[in-house]
Amino acid sequence: MRHPFRDPARPAGPSRRTVLAMACASLATVPLFTPSRAAAASARATGLDDPAKKEIAMQLVSSAENSSLDWKAQYRYIEDIGDGRGYTAGIIGFCSGTGDMLDLVELYGQRSPGNVLAPYLPALRRVDGSDSHEGLDPGFPDDWRRAADQDPQFRRAQDDERDRVYFDPAVRRGKEDGLRTLGQFAYYDAMVMHGDGGGLGFGSIRERALGRARPPAQGGDEVAYLHAFLDERVWAMKQEEAHSDTSRVDTAQRVFLNEGNLDLEPPLDWHVYGDAYHIG
Repeated sequence: MRHPFRDPARPAGPSRRTVLAMACASLATVPLFTPSRAAAASARATGLDDPAKKEIAMQLVSSAENSSLDWKAQYRYIEDIGDGRGYTAGIIGFCSGTGDMLDLVELYGQRSPGNVLAPYLPALRRVDGSDSHEGLDPGFPDDWRRAADQDPQFRRAQDDERDRVYFDPAVRRGKEDGLRTLGQFAYYDAMVMHGDGGGLGFGSIRERALGRARPPAQGGDEVAYLHAFLDERVWAMKQEEAHSDTSRVDTAQRVFLNEGNLDLEPPLDWHVYGDAYHIG
């Protein structure tokens, strides 16, 4: 099942899911892991842009966006979920009403002139900012699926726009704040759902969190800062009825944080919307 997402105030253009918290330990503190496991975890520690960690990120988001870990099956997804954003489609929920679908189809047109979606570009420009299907129905959904099923260039364009608009900015900002893999993922998931702009966007969520705690790059404690960020994320989600189920934070990201799993190391077990998921 697809779930509504995004702050309507997001901009068009560069525009959806315990153990006690790990504290800063002194040298005399007994380590959380055995020495061998701690050394292995340190050796494996990477950012979210490591290919293995990026795959985990895609699965985590898909569990919330699509109730499935099979994120690659979503290239062909398209539906109007009744959230006021028109058609929602693809691996990250590109929307005809928020500009990112238009950017995607324009990129696809640059790479594959005359493709099956190119005739819909004038209509996508007209409906941008609305929930209208004018000029898109009845053929657009079937042609979207046809492009996703038959053209690797369209799937590659979805990957590239996901990275340009959401993934790369989130990881970059997370690293600038001194956050490890889990924190970078928390930023990415927030950006996917809320966009970067507007009063409920990622930027505003981060600013409110900074008012409560400092990130590691500013000398703060990473766990304390991430709790503040997730608190503000939950607040933002609850401002919209479509986002009021906060399980993608409460029983997923917060679980990993409470476990002290700041590097998103498998195995991972979490719940979203009551469904259980596992990455081994």
